[in-house]
Amino acid sequence: MHFEQFYLGCLSHASYMLASDGEAIVVDPQRDVEIYLQAAKEHSVAIRHIFETHLHADFVSGHKELAVRTGAKIYMGSQAGATFPHVAVHDGFELKVGKLSIGVVETPGHTPESICLVVTDQEKSSHGESEPPWAVLTGDTLFLGDVGRPDLSRQYSPTQLAGMLYDSLHNKLLTLPDSVLVYPAHGAGSLCGRNMRAERSSTIGTERLTNYALQIKTKEEFVKQLTANLPARPEYFSQDAEINRSGAAALSELPEIPAIDAPELKALLEQGEVAVDIRTGEEFCAGHVPGSINIALSGQFASWAGAILGLGSRPVLIGDSGDQISEARMRLARIGMENIAGYLRGGIRGWEEAGLALAKTAEINVNELSQQLLQGKVQVLDVRREAEWEGGHIEGANWWPLDNFRISPPEIDGDMPVAVHCKGGYRSMIACSLLQRAGFRNVINLTGGFDAWQQAKLPVAIEKPVGV
Repeated sequence: MHFEQFYLGCLSHASYMLASDGEAIVVDPQRDVEIYLQAAKEHSVAIRHIFETHLHADFVSGHKELAVRTGAKIYMGSQAGATFPHVAVHDGFELKVGKLSIGVVETPGHTPESICLVVTDQEKSSHGESEPPWAVLTGDTLFLGDVGRPDLSRQYSPTQLAGMLYDSLHNKLLTLPDSVLVYPAHGAGSLCGRNMRAERSSTIGTERLTNYALQIKTKEEFVKQLTANLPARPEYFSQDAEINRSGAAALSELPEIPAIDAPELKALLEQGEVAVDIRTGEEFCAGHVPGSINIALSGQFASWAGAILGLGSRPVLIGDSGDQISEARMRLARIGMENIAGYLRGGIRGWEEAGLALAKTAEINVNELSQQLLQGKVQVLDVRREAEWEGGHIEGANWWPLDNFRISPPEIDGDMPVAVHCKGGYRSMIACSLLQRAGFRNVINLTGGFDAWQQAKLPVAIEKPVGV
């Protein structure tokens, strides 16, 4: 058997290839499918089967394009309502590929159509005896240290889904032997859960002992905990699920994005259009196009772009090179943001060569901020999520998580300097640029974020948040 995990860090997404006797299966493919075609070529196997563990909400899947290019069949849970050719699978469905056996277990909870795939490798059997399961690919049902969020369905309430999830976990997955390996569809950083570990695999036994959600004794308490304080659900999640229900267009069908000269971009910005600067936060602070938003490629770029701008946005991209622009275009397409208006010809240098002025964002370190707070010279805005705030924050800070900026800007004093921070600096730079675009004149980014504040052993308050 050949088994391979493909991990896409920018989306915290894991997909898989399994193969036996020259035939391969791909599970939960990302949108750009060349990696699977290349892997199949390297291992001299043909992709004949594609499984989707559910209708993914945080990214656009490549299942349809991969099927067209390979002739493979697509398999999905019977409740998915997929509108493209596929095999609707139920409990007990089994696919045999060479010595491999893939058994389907319906596990509703994260979504109604969720399935898990129990993998058995008969190459390991001896004397014709039946081999116990080797691994289970759990999709978004069971993560490492967490379980899937239960609020992504229009058909069922979070309470109903959480109850289904409890039954799926305890009546199905936890009946597997402790030795069975666990391979989920997401890792730490994904918004499909809230407490995932960074490792890429585990075992049923390890999760049984260490996963907080599996320690909850009663179904009633499980439902209560799973539906309390859920992280914000980006608007594009429901849109991506619908795209995946019908299948996305091939990436090759997307149009080329045009170059836009600086004067034209200036006019677009004056009309309220959006420009996204994909350079690092440090570069953005040093000089950027006035009114542009900084969402750096170095972090979870596409997820934040989708959450803040929405899939219908038509941003102009600002970067330092063609490679940066191409990478940004690909990452945005992975979540379904396809209508890119263009990119700034020549980047920041092109803007300056056109005789146009740059804006800057001030920065402050934690010691300077501490002194200015004591003197009452500055206000603080914490843009982390609720669980982070509750774990500790700067006393007197205002709290408005970055997820909320799409709804409305924070209600803070527009005349007083505001120092913005997150955990390490990535989200705070996004927030700073949004505040500047909204007309706040004295915005300062806290370098190093709350991590630097704690490392300096400066005072930390712990209390329930009160949004500004």
